[in-house]
Amino acid sequence: MSAIGIDSGLDLAGIGGGPDDISRRLESLPASSTLWRLVMLLSLGGCFEIYDLFFTGYIAPGLNRSRLLTITTEAFFGFSGIGAFVAATFAGLFIGTFFLGFLADRFGRRSIFTSALLCYTAATVAMACQTTSGGVLLWRLIAGIGIGVEIITIDAYITELVPSWMRGRAFAVNQAIMFTAVPVVAALSWWLVPLSPFGIDGWRWVVLIGAAASMIIWVLRLLVPESPLWLARQGRMAEANKILETLEASGGAAALSERATAVRPLRVTKRASFAELLQPPYLSLVALFMVFNFCQAFGFYGFANWVPTLLVEKGITVTRSLQYSFIVAFAYPVAPLLAASFADRFERKWIISGAGVAIIAFGTAFSQLAQPALLILSGVLLTAANMTMSYAYHAYQTEVFPTAIRARASGLVYSMSRVSATFSGFIIAYVLRKLGVGGVFGLITAAMVVVIITIAAFGPNVRGKLLEA
Repeated sequence: MSAIGIDSGLDLAGIGGGPDDISRRLESLPASSTLWRLVMLLSLGGCFEIYDLFFTGYIAPGLNRSRLLTITTEAFFGFSGIGAFVAATFAGLFIGTFFLGFLADRFGRRSIFTSALLCYTAATVAMACQTTSGGVLLWRLIAGIGIGVEIITIDAYITELVPSWMRGRAFAVNQAIMFTAVPVVAALSWWLVPLSPFGIDGWRWVVLIGAAASMIIWVLRLLVPESPLWLARQGRMAEANKILETLEASGGAAALSERATAVRPLRVTKRASFAELLQPPYLSLVALFMVFNFCQAFGFYGFANWVPTLLVEKGITVTRSLQYSFIVAFAYPVAPLLAASFADRFERKWIISGAGVAIIAFGTAFSQLAQPALLILSGVLLTAANMTMSYAYHAYQTEVFPTAIRARASGLVYSMSRVSATFSGFIIAYVLRKLGVGGVFGLITAAMVVVIITIAAFGPNVRGKLLEA
């Protein structure tokens, strides 16, 4: 299997203006402060998405305490339990990624980046005001739709602004900044969930604080330009050139560097429909990343969304479990920063495979240990492995597809992780009730074995290759 649109053997002699020219100029950009600032601004916008996504697990004990949802249910598809809350989140994410990923390809990265964030912020505020389990689940579903669109848009955005030789580091920094939201939401949950300030349930305060802070997006949208590659695709070359000239001037890149001239340009690819994505030449890549995403979600969300609950099931009190979860949460932003040191030195496929092995090892340790210090350490290391896999595949599954279909294609394959995570809420709740914490990590191990085999055997090489224009 080989990557579509990232092969590297044509001659530069045939290059003219247009998208190809924009692509190779982007490849020549140095790592200027302006370029890193754009990565940081997009990542700050993603912070609110991560905050919203991760309070799924951290407010779960509060939802149970408010008697809105139970920890587990007798029925497999019990819609009165925490599993249903997790499922509603990821059902919304599936709708956003599978059905609405095309929006960023059609209307641009910048406008969808803004509108998707506002959409799920409004839905989250509505959810915080609900007094029935049905109302909570409905608005959580709607919020998930906005989160799904936002995730795909940010990934495509960064891929198209950053040259290949630093894209791994850019995604590592992106994940580090975005996931600073996790210790924040963990700290707020540890503090507020057991309480009812001013007679309002603590979990509602956690939700509303994040929604209020997300209004910063109105400032961020004024500081981030549209993707030059997307503009070139729409025939808006004057705007694309203007943005690139600004980026080039900021880094002193007046002409193509040796790095850019060493890589060939690629054929222009027309926009493809969903049906065409399931046919050659895209089918093999789509199938690979669908299988990968379906399985990786069990490892990531099977732990991330259930940390406090898993700790409670190990006999730890709600307050203490939230305290432990808060400590573990610091691994979310720190791990990608450490991974940035090797992010562009190895192929993405080997980083992902190695992270899968680490998830199995540290997950097994977490399920067996009971001593607090060792339990926390294994949780930190498991989280670090999950985050290493996360930054690598977010870059990987966007750069293998050409610009015209990047958001649509990555949304299609990423939607499988949303399907997986939707059902994983019910599956993990059921396994937890029947087999305990050890059974949950046995399930995660099986999923990671599939990830390692598929990516190591069939994953394409992408390191140092130019994006398809």
